[in-house]
Amino acid sequence: MTDNLICCLEINASNTTVIGNRHISHLKYMTFIQMIIIQFIPILALLIQTWFSLYHIIQYRHEVVIATDLGRVASHLQLERWEVLFYIYTNGSVLKSNLTQRYTTTDEAIHNMTTWTQIILPTSSNDQVGEVMLDKTTFQMRLNSFRTQILSGDKNKHTVFKAMLWYMTVSNAMLDHLTYQIKDSDKSGIWRYLIDYKNLFRRIENIGIAAVYGINYFGRGHLSTNAYVNYIKYDTLGRDLLNTSFTFVQSLEKDYINVTNFPEYESIKNRSKIISSNRKINPSIGDAIKYYETMTFYIERLQNILSNLRKRIKEKVCSLLKEARDKEAIGFAILVSVPTIIIIFLRNTIASIQINSVNLVQKARELKLEQKKSDTLLFQMLPRSVAIRLKETRTVPAEFFESATIYFSDIVGFTEIASTCSPLEVCSFLNSIYKLFDERIECYDVYKVETCGDAYMVASGLPERSYSKKHVSEIATMALDFLDASRYFEIPHSHNEKLQIRIGIHTGSVGAGIIGTKMPRYCLFGDTVNVASRMESTGEASKIHITSEVNDELQVIGGFTTEARGLINVKGKGLMETYWLIRKKENLIIEDVT
Repeated sequence: MTDNLICCLEINASNTTVIGNRHISHLKYMTFIQMIIIQFIPILALLIQTWFSLYHIIQYRHEVVIATDLGRVASHLQLERWEVLFYIYTNGSVLKSNLTQRYTTTDEAIHNMTTWTQIILPTSSNDQVGEVMLDKTTFQMRLNSFRTQILSGDKNKHTVFKAMLWYMTVSNAMLDHLTYQIKDSDKSGIWRYLIDYKNLFRRIENIGIAAVYGINYFGRGHLSTNAYVNYIKYDTLGRDLLNTSFTFVQSLEKDYINVTNFPEYESIKNRSKIISSNRKINPSIGDAIKYYETMTFYIERLQNILSNLRKRIKEKVCSLLKEARDKEAIGFAILVSVPTIIIIFLRNTIASIQINSVNLVQKARELKLEQKKSDTLLFQMLPRSVAIRLKETRTVPAEFFESATIYFSDIVGFTEIASTCSPLEVCSFLNSIYKLFDERIECYDVYKVETCGDAYMVASGLPERSYSKKHVSEIATMALDFLDASRYFEIPHSHNEKLQIRIGIHTGSVGAGIIGTKMPRYCLFGDTVNVASRMESTGEASKIHITSEVNDELQVIGGFTTEARGLINVKGKGLMETYWLIRKKENLIIEDVT
């Protein structure tokens, strides 16, 4: 019986051990499965991330291909414009090549585009207002219609400058699309190529427009004032854009040196200097044709650089796509590998994620720095409070200020001074004066509204509302400061003659608001602005001309010496009693006067 009991106990113990071992094995199996799952989770996440990255790169490649193809079409349109304008200029008597052949080359570039983006195009060559959204087919029809009108020979309907305006509008529309692609570019570095591509394209665009005026110069012997100003503007823009075209893709500079390595390049620079001087010469169609042929050769060589850059952009995008696909393939290989290999790769992946995190933090810092620079520039163009509201709400409604003071000044004899100086000297002269005023303006609670030529406009009491009359004393004190500083400024080429300015001040109600969407300006409106301008124009050299309203406020504030001028006839206002602001007491502290 005892033996039977012991046997039963041994059997029970054996069964318990088997059950316990099975439970432990099950636990080990579940733990192993959990470890495998834990190891696969980051790999699967990495694969998903890679797939999304691949998807975005494919989408981005599609957009970049559209942009570069559109750039190729724009380049052909530039060459077409160049020959069309010369065809119009010579009344069809001189052609560098067959226009029909040029049209065919452009049409082939349009046809080869796999996808077309919508652009805005004028309905005719002289249409500056009405615009229509076009697709690829409609664009081709509109282009063919325009070409037919050109070849019809109707000179009154299509002048050189009307045709140039039509082609410029098309180029600007395509540039807008390229700018949109740059804004949407990722951190892959393609945006660097796109920026240089855009700048080089704009370089070709501007020198092409300037060359049209150059042909006009040699064909007619001189340029009108407007034509000369336009030539200088486009030629200068072209030079500036050339320098910025080498900012990110350094190899472009070497390509450009090779492009300009031809004998006629020196003659291009010499002719540019001749046109910039705008001195009268004997008109010569032969010189115009020679200039046209030289510039055509130069522009075509620049187009070759642009074409090579397009190829680099596409190669870069394909390289990124290949890199993303390689990562995806590696991810799948890792997914089917043994857990040990997964652990090794997981370690590398974590390191890569850490590096990306560091890069992301660095990029965030760089972005914040660039945003700070952008805000600084914006705050120089617009009042700080207005700029902040504009950034937050995108719109800033116009405001009415019941009390503000306006200052106007200009340079006495500026027309005579400018006539004895070159444009660059005039620019340097005004810059020196305005730098002096801008430095002193920081000492006062005022806002510099704008400068126009030799005119300088300042306001106080806005955009931050002032419920006191301190803005009157701020402008008055600033005007005395400016007048004192200007007396020590010498006029170029007349070192014995001192600078004289004429100042006008008025106070009253003013309307203010942001005008325009491109390069918006904070502008002031109202009778107060007009009267202040009249005070300046009817004033005298080295004197501060103020209205009776300003004089009354200064008398209430105290500390300022004025002198009655008497009644003067002011355009649009009739007889007005005005005063001269003479001086301010030294060390006078102005209190707020409500």
